[in-house]
Amino acid sequence: MRAFSFFRRSSLEWRIRRRTPISSSKPFCTDNSDGLQGSKVKIFDRDLKRKQRDRAAWLMRPNDTFVDAVAENLLDRLEDCRKSFPSALCLGGSLEAVQHSLHGRGGIEKLIMMDSSYDMVKRCKDAMLDAQTERPETSFIVGDEEFLPVKESSLDLVMSCLGLHWTNDLPGAMIQCRLALKPDGLFLAAILGGETLKELRIACTVAQMEREGGISPRISPLAQVRDAGNLLTRAGFTLPGVDVDEYVVKYPSALELIEHLRSMGETNALLQRNKILKRETALATAAIYDSMFATEDGMVPATFQVIYMTGWKEHSSQQKAKSRGSATISFKDIQEQLKNGNGS
Repeated sequence: MRAFSFFRRSSLEWRIRRRTPISSSKPFCTDNSDGLQGSKVKIFDRDLKRKQRDRAAWLMRPNDTFVDAVAENLLDRLEDCRKSFPSALCLGGSLEAVQHSLHGRGGIEKLIMMDSSYDMVKRCKDAMLDAQTERPETSFIVGDEEFLPVKESSLDLVMSCLGLHWTNDLPGAMIQCRLALKPDGLFLAAILGGETLKELRIACTVAQMEREGGISPRISPLAQVRDAGNLLTRAGFTLPGVDVDEYVVKYPSALELIEHLRSMGETNALLQRNKILKRETALATAAIYDSMFATEDGMVPATFQVIYMTGWKEHSSQQKAKSRGSATISFKDIQEQLKNGNGS
C-alpha cells in the first residue's frame, strides 16, 4: 500500500468486554413528532452507500492518518466536558478509528457501535476482540442513521465521525439523535464540508467539458460551514458550537486519491449520478489534476474540510439567554458613560 502524507490547517490548537453478537435492529424510536418536518428529497442512494461501506470494510487501511486525526480531534472535545457519559452511541462513519482513539475519554461505560454495513460492523467487532486493552462494554448493531433503532432519552452521548453527511435528511437524522439523548446529553459530529475535494471537482469539470462537451455530477454535494449552526438549531440542540479544520492530504497521483476514497467508503453515491465514466475522461481528469495542482515534490494535494458540530439536549442546569426586553441598561447609556469617562 502506497504511503501518503497530510498537513492540517486550523484556527484551533491541535492537542494531539464483552463478546456480544451483532444484531440487526428495527427502528422504533424516532420520528419528527416535534413539528419539524424533514426533507423528503432523496439525494443519495443509501443502498449503494451500504455496498460501498461493505467494500470499504475490506479495503480499509489499518492506520489511516487522516481518519485517525479526525477521530482524535472529535473525541478530544470530551476532555473539555466536566461530566461523564456512561452510555454512548457511535454512528456509522469511522467506527474503527473512534474505537482506537477512545482511550477511556468521556467516562463511557456502555458503548453501542452502529453502521449500515454488516461487514463494517463485523470488522469493528473483530478488531475489538483482537485488542488486549480494556474497553467499555460494547455492543454492535446494523442500523441506518436515518432511522435510529434507539429508545428515546436513553443515551448520554451520541457521536458520529465522518458519516452523517451521507444522509438524505440531515436535519431529521440530527433530530433523532437529540430525541435519543437524555436531558443534558451531548451530540458530537464531524462531517465533510463543502470545500472538500475542491481540486478534484475542478479537474473533473475541466476534463468532462473537454472530452464530453458537458458535465455531470461526479462528487456529492456537502454542507457549507454557514449551514452547520442552523442545522444544530433546527434540530433543537442548545449551546450549539461549530468549528472547522482543513486537512490537505498529499498523494503520488490522483488515482491514489480515488483508491483512498474507496477505502474510506467516500465515493459518489448520488441518485442522479452518471453510472458510466469513460476511460478517456478518467485519464484526462488525472492528467489535469496533476498539471493544475501538483507540488514541487511531484505529489498532488487533496483538501478535506471537516466541520465539527457540538450540541446539547436541553436541561434546566444549562445557561440560557435572557428574554428579549429584560435588559436594565441600554447601549446608548453605556455609550454616554464611556464618552464621559474618556472626557474626564
